[in-house]
Parts: sequence; structure tokens; C-alpha cells
Amino acid sequence: MRLAVAQIISTADLAANLELIREYATEAKAAGAELVVFPEAAMRAFGHSLKDIAEPLDGPWAEKVRGIARELDIAIVAGMFTPGKDGRVRNTLLVTGPGLDTSYDKVHLFDAFGFMESKTVDAGESPVTFELNGTVFGLATCYDVRFPALFTANAKAGAQVNIVCASWGAGEGKAEQWDLLVRARALDSTTFVVACGQGDPETTGAGPAGAAPTGIGHSAVISPLGSALAALDGKPGLAVVDIDPSLVDEVRTKLPVLANARQF
Repeated sequence: MRLAVAQIISTADLAANLELIREYATEAKAAGAELVVFPEAAMRAFGHSLKDIAEPLDGPWAEKVRGIARELDIAIVAGMFTPGKDGRVRNTLLVTGPGLDTSYDKVHLFDAFGFMESKTVDAGESPVTFELNGTVFGLATCYDVRFPALFTANAKAGAQVNIVCASWGAGEGKAEQWDLLVRARALDSTTFVVACGQGDPETTGAGPAGAAPTGIGHSAVISPLGSALAALDGKPGLAVVDIDPSLVDEVRTKLPVLANARQF
């Protein structure tokens, strides 16, 4: 399977962000990709109001993403915001494309490093997997990457690939942690990990965006044995990579960590 990782930098402008999705999805399709993954908060960047733009999964923004996927005949994963409980929003990944229509709400909220995502975001409740052309994918968002159980749960549900969409906050050691975590989750679950983050605004001259997490880039595709098959730096860009899902079975025969795991 050929897939693409679209490392964009979204803004407050929903229409402009849709154009980024169209632009990068068009480039991914031209490169032969069956799936293109966009980061968390592709709908609107953090640091801006989310409640006023959150919409149901059948709302206008999501429908326009579906339209792009139909027009290009490509599967798209992109971060958006949907209405939650008590005036909060849900941090949602929309999955759309040929024969696909599902979503995942971020389970682990980023109440860490002095940031309280739970004040404005309502947590999701369960893992989600989907199938595309015979390959099963699991979904995760940003802070989820620090919780191995989600990735192994996806693997036990059949996932050969785990997708992580992020708007990873900058800070001392954070890039190193991102690299370590996405590799570790591949090894924990013996899956490919497709890790797509927002690009670093400083690479475009925009400078840091304040307290809200924006992005550091460093999107990557990791093999089930923890090797980087593709990696980007901090700048916006598209990485296209071929993966062989049958490799997952080979790795699990040699390294049966899922089968050997004991419950305590």
C-alpha cells in the first residue's frame, strides 16, 4: 500500500485549511497514494476558538473534506472538532474516502505540561479501527501516543497500521520524546505507525504561537520493528511511502509480544 503523510500548518481560517487539504491530497493522489493522513487540528489550529466552529460529522466542513476525497478517489484522515458535552468540543479524526466513513474521538486528554485540554475538550470513549483495501488501521491523537494500551488494543482488533495525528507542543526534549514514543508504539504493537504532526510555524517565519500547542513537525512512518521508513523535518511537506502489511505477520512470528503479553 502506498500512503502519504501531509505535514501542514493549519491556521484559524477554515476555508484556507480546506484548501491545504485539497492541495496536499491532490499531490498525494498524483504520487499514487491510496491514503493521505493530515494532522490533528487540521480544521482549525489550537490557540483559536474551537467551540464556535465545532460541527457534527455531517456538517459543512466535514462534507467538503468528503467531497475532496470523492473527487480525488483517495482516503483522507484529518483532525477536526465536533460538539461535545457541557459546552466542550471533541477532538475528532474524520476518516473518509472510497467505502469509508468513520471517526475517532481522542481518548486521552492533554492535561500536562501546564496545559488543560479537558477544560475545553470532551474525551472520547473507545478505540476505533477501519479497513482500507484489505489493510486495517487503528487511530490515535497526539497525547494518546504516551499510552501503549491504545495501540495494542488496536492491534488486537486487527490493526496492521496505527495512525497518530498530532499538534505536538514545542519544548525542551519534546522532539526527542515524539521520536522515541512513535517508535516505541510501533514496537509495543508490532504495527506500522504513521505519525503525522503539524509543521513548525517557526520554519515559515511565523514564530511561536504562544501557550497553545501548535507543532514541531518530524512526521514519520515507522516499521513494526521501530525503523523510520520516511521522516520529515519541521517544514510543511508531503512524505509518500510504500508499506507491506504482510510484514506485520512476519514480525509477529519473530517477535510475538502481543501473544506473549500477560495480564496483571
